[in-house]
Amino acid sequence: MNTLQFLKSKIRVIPDFPKEGILFQDITTLLKDSEALNKVADALYEKYKDKNITQVVCIESRGFILGGILAYKLGAGFVPIRKKGKLPADTYITTYQLEYGEDSIELHEGALSEEDKVLLHDDLLATGGTTLAAIDLLKQSGVSNIEICFLMEISELEGRKNIPSEYEVFTLIK
Repeated sequence: MNTLQFLKSKIRVIPDFPKEGILFQDITTLLKDSEALNKVADALYEKYKDKNITQVVCIESRGFILGGILAYKLGAGFVPIRKKGKLPADTYITTYQLEYGEDSIELHEGALSEEDKVLLHDDLLATGGTTLAAIDLLKQSGVSNIEICFLMEISELEGRKNIPSEYEVFTLIK
């Protein structure tokens, strides 16, 4: 079994969660396996170690897990994008559509500067709605140098097509 097959085998699929018709990709089964977690962290680090990333920006909540590890390994800062009302200081906010509803996310004002080279990380690329919202927040903060990575992508939902081509998008597992 190659590394990709090994990692895929560690992800549990839960039907009809959080609502009927959704096949939830549960990465907790991958995260609890130390070998799998190390392989993911090492693979993402190898991809970005020479890109001069200054900030790893992660989307709540599952993006925080690998994003924190990645920020540490890259020697970069960690900046969270959180759901509305979770950040204590002034924020930029944007609202977006999910595959099963609507949500808003926020980023602290002043958390990033125009000089930052940002790696935007989340666990999953589905329709791309959350990613587009996060890009909007990064633009509001003045950041223009952005790379985007995901642990996994549900290719059938074609979320990659919704992300502007000016951004390099990397997914470890498809």
